[in-house]
Amino acid sequence: MTGPLDCCERECKSKNPSSPARHSRYLYPVKRSLTERNQRESDEERWNAVIRHDRQSDGSFFYSVKTTGIYCRPSCASRRPLRKNVAFHQSCADAESAGFRPCKRCQPNAPTREAQYAATIARACRLLKDTDSPRRLSLVARTVGMSPFHFHRVFKRMVGLTPKAFANAQRAERIRMTLPKSASVTEAIYAAGYKSNSPFYAASEEMLGMTPAVFRSGGASIIRFAVVPCSLGSILVASSPKGICAIFLGDDPDSLKRELQDRFPKARLAGGEGDFKKMVSLVVAFVEQPSKELNLPLDIRGTIFQKKVWDALRTIPLGKTASYAEIAKLIGKPKAVRAVASACAANSISLAIPCHRVVRSDGNLSGYRWGVERKRSLLLRETSMPQK
Repeated sequence: MTGPLDCCERECKSKNPSSPARHSRYLYPVKRSLTERNQRESDEERWNAVIRHDRQSDGSFFYSVKTTGIYCRPSCASRRPLRKNVAFHQSCADAESAGFRPCKRCQPNAPTREAQYAATIARACRLLKDTDSPRRLSLVARTVGMSPFHFHRVFKRMVGLTPKAFANAQRAERIRMTLPKSASVTEAIYAAGYKSNSPFYAASEEMLGMTPAVFRSGGASIIRFAVVPCSLGSILVASSPKGICAIFLGDDPDSLKRELQDRFPKARLAGGEGDFKKMVSLVVAFVEQPSKELNLPLDIRGTIFQKKVWDALRTIPLGKTASYAEIAKLIGKPKAVRAVASACAANSISLAIPCHRVVRSDGNLSGYRWGVERKRSLLLRETSMPQK
């Protein structure tokens, strides 16, 4: 007995035995149908983007309308065409080679609005950064050709900080650079752009993580620490005069001590007593029975971006998890997923800043500075404990 394919092969061979291409459509029908289906699905996604006027799709493709002879961006606000009159193109060149001209409304062959905003905000950042004197934000807005309100809104969306917060961060960076080199703290304050001492001293502890005098001397402060055993191995807790500055997990107590010394090379390490021992007990109790959040004073040291990520991590409730993408959206930087992961890896105050509650988008566990098995154990304990 012969099947349909055998019949097709015999028919093709009878017409032209030397031409296998004549019956290729019978041999590969599945492959061709899959390609066509993928193309249909891709075009359907593009059409949905056109319906939504999706700005995120601008630049990824263009669409043309045969009844008007023009092509547009997906976000074009022009009247929606009929689907049967629409074709999709990978680039402006493809659309123009097919005989279409650019839309005068959305100007698809010009830089996108987001690209224009990016260039404008980059210029504003340079104005706020490359100066030793404070600039009025309204003046910066006018310089880059935007109204103060629009400038504030676009700047915050693209940078993740308000213009004032960014300017303050740049001024703080200048004070950190000039303080060790200046003849006095006062000289460094005025060189960084402060008009008087009081605004600086009001924010100096938060800005530097220590007093200006200690920072100027190289950060040589006293850090109390203790290494104690727990069910996850060993745990090191360290505190500066401001608050907890390190919580490390590991197997070797000596390695944890060396890591602490590497992180604070100019600090003098000392044993802790009194209130410090109570804080260590709270940390160990949290590891064993995490029934409520750790509520301890913290000495958080990191970049502006890292601090934003760590602040977001502290909003994840006990017993819950969040993905790296969700944290990126929460801080207003949805495309900075890898940077969020790097900030989590740089966190040196584990447990109190719960980076172990961040997982992949599919729910699976990813890398953890203190070991994936510890991460899994902490999450299991948090989800199984009754919440108070």
